[in-house]
Amino acid sequence: MSDTPRIAFLASNTEAAQQALAAMLARYGACTPEQADVLCPLGGDGFMLQTLHRYAALGKPVFGMKLGTVGFLMNQFRDDDLPARLDAAEPAHLRPLEMLALTESGTSTGSLAYNDVSLLRQTRQAAHIGVDLNGQERVAELIGDGVLVATPAGSTAYNYSAHGPILPLGSHTIALTPLAPYRPRRWRGAILKADTEVRFRVLDPYKRPVSVTADSHETRDVVEVTIRESRERRVTLLFDQEHNLEDRILSEQFMF
Repeated sequence: MSDTPRIAFLASNTEAAQQALAAMLARYGACTPEQADVLCPLGGDGFMLQTLHRYAALGKPVFGMKLGTVGFLMNQFRDDDLPARLDAAEPAHLRPLEMLALTESGTSTGSLAYNDVSLLRQTRQAAHIGVDLNGQERVAELIGDGVLVATPAGSTAYNYSAHGPILPLGSHTIALTPLAPYRPRRWRGAILKADTEVRFRVLDPYKRPVSVTADSHETRDVVEVTIRESRERRVTLLFDQEHNLEDRILSEQFMF
């Protein structure tokens, strides 16, 4: 990072984030994401994910600052010494999941997920889902609320609340976690190599419809969903040394 990096500030619509945006622009100036050396979203984790989905293709590092409810992917907000913080920041390299969904109508839709891809039942009827790994059937019929696949960065979010494992950053793994499973009753999911192709088959899509959500992008009435870690795409998040992402993920495993 250069001594005087060009910083593009982005902010959520909350009052606190907008006030912080005004303060940062007054202090450091304005710059477009395309012209910037680094992107600086101001908000919560939801806004961080929006920023990644919108600007990841630019290949710019991202240093987020927390001005929202949840800020696991963010640094603490301070309006002073930002160039020095950026110069000392530690990078965390994340690869998103690529999701391809086929719907009942025969259409297909693709999306990326930096946290997780989750299948959820759309009605009171439990979902019936088959699970294949690299083309081989592993669960003939999962009955429950649904199932998800999470990245290491996303393993502390919805995945963890569903009793899935927390994955160390850089472990080259993904988590496969059932959501309120009824059958198989004792199955608690699996930790998979990151290059595993996961395919979910909705076994009774008309009586038991299922939707899929990749981060915040939802597709309803799916019949098949394929998920794999992206081989081409990668984003770099920057964190203060004293509280980097690897330390945060480790600390989450010792929360009582």
